[in-house]
Amino acid sequence: MTRTFNWRLVFKTMGVLTTLEALFMLVPTLTAWWYDEADMGAWIVSSAITWFSSWWMLGAGRRAEKRVGEREGYVIVAAVWVVYSLFGMLPFWLSGALPDLTNAWFETMAGFTTTGATVIRDVTAMSHSSLLWRALMQWIGGMGIIVLSVAILPMFGLGGMQLYSAEVTGVSYEKLSPRIADTAKHMWLTYIGLTIAQGFLLWLFGMGKFDAICHSMSTISTGGFSTRNDSMIGDNAIIQWITAVFMFLSGLNFTQLIYLFRGKPQRLFRDEETRWYAIAILVATLFLSLGLFIHYGIEHDVSKIVELENFFATVERALRKGFFMVCSAMTSTGFAASDYMTWPQLLWVFVFFLMFTGASSGSTAGGIKWVRIAIFAKSAVAELKRRIYPNAVIPVRFNGHTLREQTTSNIMAFMFFYISIIVFAVLVFCASGVAFDEAIGTAVSAIGNVGVSIGQFGPSGTYADYPTVAKWTATAVMLIGRLEIFTILLLFSRALWKK
Repeated sequence: MTRTFNWRLVFKTMGVLTTLEALFMLVPTLTAWWYDEADMGAWIVSSAITWFSSWWMLGAGRRAEKRVGEREGYVIVAAVWVVYSLFGMLPFWLSGALPDLTNAWFETMAGFTTTGATVIRDVTAMSHSSLLWRALMQWIGGMGIIVLSVAILPMFGLGGMQLYSAEVTGVSYEKLSPRIADTAKHMWLTYIGLTIAQGFLLWLFGMGKFDAICHSMSTISTGGFSTRNDSMIGDNAIIQWITAVFMFLSGLNFTQLIYLFRGKPQRLFRDEETRWYAIAILVATLFLSLGLFIHYGIEHDVSKIVELENFFATVERALRKGFFMVCSAMTSTGFAASDYMTWPQLLWVFVFFLMFTGASSGSTAGGIKWVRIAIFAKSAVAELKRRIYPNAVIPVRFNGHTLREQTTSNIMAFMFFYISIIVFAVLVFCASGVAFDEAIGTAVSAIGNVGVSIGQFGPSGTYADYPTVAKWTATAVMLIGRLEIFTILLLFSRALWKK
């Protein structure tokens, strides 16, 4: 027998979450007042519309049954990103900062999904309130609107387990305590702590307070929105090192990070996915840094680099730029310490392939998480061995456990849909008039929530001139990528609704 869908609970939950968004909007509203900016009226109106809409949804959800099934969980998780983006784009649209509806929607969805792609040609012309909202959108979306909600929904008598399991990325998830709300709170405290720590360090070593706040929120969320047109290219070496390190930390599983901060580093080091992620960062950094060292040597007078002082300076520069770009691409942050499109072709193509990968499951990063890549690789090797020894039992093991066939099938399905969506997006982009190589770059960037692409959409470019149809398609791909594909695809499954 098909259970009736609990629409009242969906409205009630969305009302609570939208109330949170209205409260978050007060931060840029106060910022506009503090800087005496002309768009303060747009912020007041946007906050009011969001607030009244949230109360309407709460009213529609009165007397809702307190049960969240899988269907309700998937609908809420998918709907909240769309609803948040609809209300989140109002300030850009009403203030005239982004008068085109498509551009306002693109910028906002790129923010909440932590993609970081932008249609703004001159970021420095934006108001402080708009710049802060861009960073705040990513910060909210980084840890996940739903992970935030499960820490708060129990106060309203609503459970959060189904929402947490539908939103948390990766093959599996780990609870730090029996109550899922406590797990979410621990994750958010760590998230806030990292944001404060990086913001303080950026300010301490020369970045302005406002820029430090915005870049810290964009880094920890692995979003990539900057307050400058050149991203972080113009920052000093220490600031670039700090940002790279915090990008690396944000790519770790947050539950493992919590154990690390609790004085249990062995949990982090024993985790096989963490080892794959760290080794991949190390190997990619060494390869890219070596290429950059050679590139800088050819670019300048090689005889001068032989001198000891210049040699160490060149090594440091190559390591810094290499480590920064590897962390940025692999964690899907999208910050740039150099315009990699000016590098030799081999190097920027290498960066592009890094965008296919993600970081750890349970992190704020997008892309294909390393747990999936590791299991996929192990399954391929195991299949090769079975061809050689057809009668042998060769299990696939991860973290010391033999994996169920269902787990490997899940990963194979994920890979299939991931590639299929990229192919579909490339076809749409090319049909819209985008060059083939740039269409591929944008598709990979969108589904991996990286933001930057290749060609004219690299670190120095924007999506302002991207075709309208392609922009709407890209935002859909961003959402699918942020929710790890299955959450969205399941909504179109008849089996889910007949369950």
